[in-house]
Amino acid sequence: MPEFNLAEITSHFSISGKLENIKVNSQGHINSTFISEFSTPEGIRRYTHQRINQNVFHKPMEVMENIWLVTNHIRTILKQEYSDVSRRCLTVILTNDGKLAYEDSDGGFWRTYEYIDHVRTYESIANEKQAQLLGEAVGNFQLELSDFDGSRLHETIPHFHDMASRYAQLDKAISEDRLGRFAKVHREVDFLMDNRERGSILWDSMKNGSVPIRVTHNDTKMNNVLFSEDGQEALCVIDLDTVMPGTILFDTGDMIRTATNTACEDERDLEKVSCSVKLHHALLSGYRSRASKFLTSREDELITESGRTTTQIMAVRFLTDFLAGDVYYHIERPEHNLDRARTQICLMQDMDRKWDQLR
Repeated sequence: MPEFNLAEITSHFSISGKLENIKVNSQGHINSTFISEFSTPEGIRRYTHQRINQNVFHKPMEVMENIWLVTNHIRTILKQEYSDVSRRCLTVILTNDGKLAYEDSDGGFWRTYEYIDHVRTYESIANEKQAQLLGEAVGNFQLELSDFDGSRLHETIPHFHDMASRYAQLDKAISEDRLGRFAKVHREVDFLMDNRERGSILWDSMKNGSVPIRVTHNDTKMNNVLFSEDGQEALCVIDLDTVMPGTILFDTGDMIRTATNTACEDERDLEKVSCSVKLHHALLSGYRSRASKFLTSREDELITESGRTTTQIMAVRFLTDFLAGDVYYHIERPEHNLDRARTQICLMQDMDRKWDQLR
């Protein structure tokens, strides 16, 4: 990680008190993150500072404008029910001159949030109760934003879930076959090509207007939810960098893909990979307990399909990166992206076997 003058960076934000300590937080994989402590007459206050990764987010101020709009809307909704919403919604700290981010001398963009204390996170789902809580968290997030016009947001990563675009990238990687890897993946390619048309259902439904454009989070996995310390309540959905306009089915899909898989995303022993029907039912029970208040009939009809579709798009992306020479996803072994692609395909196939149970 590059060296930064962190004390100088924090001085540009509207923070009262004396800086006592600042340390690296290595949990995130995209942005450079630091946690600071400031002493005030009321006690220690903590803040999260991040340098936005401009290799991923080319327009960081648009990212921040999206986050500002969404968090302000959620906070307004929450204040109708809770006197203290500090643990239930991210709070953006403005710069001293009232901006959403500070641009340093190297052209890097920094943002600051109030640190949310007395919460916990989970890397994976251990049981049906946790699956239900994740479903409730995603459903609540969407419910709080159900009256927000998603078209007001910037599309910070264009065509993020556009299956046709993802398949065009796969076609290109196959035709170029830069490293001669295509010979290893005929079976995987055949399966994905057989499912090409079906995989476009979410994107096509959004484009033809059969499902509405809403606010989407686009990364609705377990570790992006903050829970109460006793683990009994989901409090806050975090990591809002990819908040964009889209169909909420992108979020139900990613929630299903990550929460119901009984194995790791890069599992090499495919015998361990399956879609848990029990976790699926618990997840959607929690989700619908909140989302049924705003879902259209077509959105509700496509929820199970969204899990399969989002799994498919990740299979396409992982296989494309393997064929292209592992240029996007970080790898820890030579066939890491191929392992990831095979896991997603195996999960899709198990969903197909259990389709009637899942629905």
